[in-house]
Amino acid sequence: MAKAFYAVGFWIRETGQALDRLGCRLQGNYFFHEQISRHRTLMNIFDKAPHVHKEAFVAPSASLIGDVEVGQGSSIWYGCVLRGDANNVQVGSGTNIQDNSVVHVAKSNLSGKVFPTIIGDNVTVGHSAVLQGCTVEDEAFVGMGATLLDGVVVEKHGMVAAKFLRKLTDEEIAFIAESAANYSNLAKAHAVENAKPLEKIDFEKVLRKKFAHEGDEHDSMLSVTREVPPELAPPSPTPAQ
Repeated sequence: MAKAFYAVGFWIRETGQALDRLGCRLQGNYFFHEQISRHRTLMNIFDKAPHVHKEAFVAPSASLIGDVEVGQGSSIWYGCVLRGDANNVQVGSGTNIQDNSVVHVAKSNLSGKVFPTIIGDNVTVGHSAVLQGCTVEDEAFVGMGATLLDGVVVEKHGMVAAKFLRKLTDEEIAFIAESAANYSNLAKAHAVENAKPLEKIDFEKVLRKKFAHEGDEHDSMLSVTREVPPELAPPSPTPAQ
């Protein structure tokens, strides 16, 4: 029944778009048709829709499709695609999936099994990684450009590179959690910036232009004295011997 209602709603929306195109054609040479991007950060597949925790960050250019869950404090960065159409994709808390990574589940494979993709808590997935039908346990690190396919399991505190090198030291294991925490904090700043309305962005541009530093000569004409922090002050010239 849910799929039937979805299909009816889809037809109605498509009919509206068709009427818009017809109206433009009737206007002849006088019509103006604005091309608007139809990209959707969150997109359902029939009754399967993404669920994102209110304290998670999803970049505007990312795509979460179908049965995808993102936990508290996690961040999905620019250009990522998480596609849960054939099975579900789960992302735990405090995890970061960095730019241009792909997380997917295949409909079929040689073993005849379809695995979900499960990513645990405080995991770092590097840029342009590909994860399909695999499990990444808590506080693991997946390197940039790595590929994990169906049935692969990355153990807790594990790091995935091009090949096995050695076991991680305690210091390196601690860095994995630190890396995840750093990205979680960085995501908060990006979330604030991306949530700003256009009016506020324009207002901030005006303020920056108004109070921009135009040089010492300009300041002296206005009798303005700017305090420079000691760490930014240029070194005093050394007197000639």
